Amino acid sequence: MSRIAKNPVQLPKGVEVSVASSEITVKGPLGALKQRINPAVLVEQEGDKVLCKAVEGADDGGAQSGTMRALLANMVSGVTKGFERKLTLVGVGYRAQAQGARLNLSLGFSHPVVHEMPNGIKVETPTQTEILIKGIDKQLVGQVAAEVRAYRSPEPYKGKGIRYADERVVLKETKKK
Repeated sequence: MSRIAKNPVQLPKGVEVSVASSEITVKGPLGALKQRINPAVLVEQEGDKVLCKAVEGADDGGAQSGTMRALLANMVSGVTKGFERKLTLVGVGYRAQAQGARLNLSLGFSHPVVHEMPNGIKVETPTQTEILIKGIDKQLVGQVAAEVRAYRSPEPYKGKGIRYADERVVLKETKKK
C-alpha cells in the first residue's frame, strides 16, 4: 500500500466533504470541487479526517490510493487557500494586460494574442511584465499557466519569452567563428 495514503487528510473548519459511490465533493469558503473516485480506492470519512484505502484484490490499489489522497489534499487546500502561478515576461516590448476573463498579450508577433480564461480562473497583471493566474483547482491553474507560457516559451540564446517566476533559463553560448 502507498505510504502517502496512510496519512489521513485533515479537514479544516468550514470544509465539508461528501462521498458518493463514484464521486467526492469538497466544499469550502472559496468554492466547491468534484473528483471522480477510482474503483480501486475506497474513500472513508471519519469526523474531520478523510482516509483513502486500497480495495482488496485491486492490482493498482496501492498506487491509486496514494494518488487519490494527494488529489483530495489538493482539493481541500484549494477550497481554503486557493492556488496561484506567477509568470514573468522577458523581452523588449513584451506586455500583458488583463481585461476581465481575457488576457491580452503583446509578444512581438504581428498581431496581439488574446487568451480566454476558463471558468474558475482569475488573471491579474500587477505590472505589464507580470501575470498572476489564480484559482481553486490546482490542475486547471497549472494547465492555464502552461498554455499562456506556450505562446512564447523562453528561447535558449537570449532568454526572451514567458517564463514561470521561479524558472531558471540556462542560456547557451552563441556560435563562434
